[in-house]
Parts: sequence; structure tokens; C-alpha cells
Amino acid sequence: MAAVPRRGVFHYDESLRLGIHTFTAGSLEKAALKAVELGANTFQIFSASPRMWRAGLPDSVQVKLLQQARERFDLHPLAIHVNYLINLASVDPVIRPKSIAAFRGELDRAAAIGAEYLVLHPGNYKGRTVDEGIAAFALGLKDAAEGFHAPGLTVLLENTAGSGASLGGRLEELRAIRDLAGELTGLPIGYCLDTCHLLAAGYNVATATGLGATVRHIEKTIGLEHVRLIHANDSKTPLGSHVDRHAHIGAGHIGIEGFRRILRHPKLRKKPFILETPIDKPGDDRRNLDALKLLATAATMEFSTSPEKRAKRLCPKSRTTTTKSN
Repeated sequence: MAAVPRRGVFHYDESLRLGIHTFTAGSLEKAALKAVELGANTFQIFSASPRMWRAGLPDSVQVKLLQQARERFDLHPLAIHVNYLINLASVDPVIRPKSIAAFRGELDRAAAIGAEYLVLHPGNYKGRTVDEGIAAFALGLKDAAEGFHAPGLTVLLENTAGSGASLGGRLEELRAIRDLAGELTGLPIGYCLDTCHLLAAGYNVATATGLGATVRHIEKTIGLEHVRLIHANDSKTPLGSHVDRHAHIGAGHIGIEGFRRILRHPKLRKKPFILETPIDKPGDDRRNLDALKLLATAATMEFSTSPEKRAKRLCPKSRTTTTKSN
């Protein structure tokens, strides 16, 4: 029997959904229980190895245990991030068919697991134009989804830092992809916005003025109602760098005050926020999640950029315990 974690006290309105990417380590249930142990009420996983083309469907017993843990601990929604090899924008004769087959596998596993969201990067259009890349992506999505039907599952297009020939650095590109894919497939499609990627792509979410302008631009281009999930990551690189490097919350170019404004923005705060921050030292995952919790409600507070010092100041008595199994 798996260890049953005890969730620490939430320091914010529990109607908010704040979570983290956890790893299955061969067990879907373990990923859910790890999220609970850290104090999350939403989470993200990989459904298989993120660097493997082929993967089978998950074990039905593991799926059942995962679903029971989600219901028991109110872990909703569950997002699955597709593997890093998939590139539906590619027209390479080797990469393209592998990408289409691999994405179909991701769809099938997400449906079997019962995930609400499947997060997908738009891909790289190297050697082609942006419009050709968008068309290739939408057609690849159509081919992968042929005959697929899973009520409750929505594919989320994730924005990128916009480096090189990467699609999705501009919100207009995401809108164009969704519009075209919507005509070609019956898949429900929305968006996942990554805070690090937004800043690196040139959207200044770090300042009050910049965040306001970014939210208005989101409303104008892709529609806030279609943004179903936000990846909460600080950025190691500055505004407009077009370099994707995640940093601990408050330790990058968005900063503590930037995240306080993002988490407390009236048009954003009811969106699920899921961390993809690095784990440089044991406990970094918990410290970053604790920071999100308090920033979601704290009006004014001084913060250190050190995750260790910040955690002690934020939640000196916050702990979670694990009951060992026999």
C-alpha cells in the first residue's frame, strides 16, 4: 500500500488551484500523492517518458489508484504535458510521422488516465514560413486525432519564448493555430500560458503596467476564457531574450512583486497555476509552492530571492508529514 501523505494547511483560499509538476517514478498514484504531500490541489505529469517516441497505455490498476487519490484529495484539474520530441509543425519525412503517432499516443493515454488537459508546444517550423508551420501543425493535429473522442479532455497550446523558428512566441500565432485546427478537427482546444515564456517573448508581465497591457492583449488575441492553465515560472533571462530558462519564484526577472500581481490579478487568479520550477536543492518544490500560496493572498511582505530563506520567512511552521506504509 502506498504511503498516504498529509496535506499541510493551505494559506490561501482553497478555491484557488495552485500546484506543481510531479513525476510518476513508475506509479501514477505516487505522482498524485507527491502533489498532496507538497500541499498542491492541482498537478501536472508526463504520461510516459518525455524523451521516448513510443509508449503503451497505462496499467488500469494504476489509473484507478490515481483517480481514487485525485477524488480523495481534491486534485483537480490534472494536466499532462506531452513529450519533448513531438513536433507537429515539422515536415521532415522522419520526424513528422513519428510526431503524429506519438501525439496520438498522448491523446489515448490522457483519455485513459482521465486528465482534463493535454499541454502541447506548437513546434518548430525550421526551413519553412510561419504560415506553413501553422498549417503543418494543424494538419498534424488532424491526422493524430482521427477517430479520437474523449469528452472532458482539452488540448492546450502552450506559448513559447519565441526562439529561432519556434512557433508560439506571439499570441497571434497561437490564435491562428487554434482557428485552423478548430476547422480541421473536433478536438476542444484552449491555451496554456507560461509566465517565463511570456517575459522571454517580450510580454512584460513583471511590471504593473506591462501586466495590464499583456492581459488586455490576451483578451484581444486569444481570449482569456480560452486560457485554461498558467505555468508559473520565473525567468532566468530578461524581457525579450527569447531564451527559455525557468527560475525559482522571485529569483528571476519577473520577481516577487511581479508574481504577487499575477496571482492577485482579478482576471487571472481563478486560473489553475502549476509550477515547473527547477529543483536545485531538496525542498525547492515545496518552497516554490509555499511562495505561490502566500503571494496569492499576501498584501505586502518582504521576500528574499533565496528559496531557503524565503520559505522560512513565509511558512516557518508549515510542514507536511507522511505516514509510512507497513
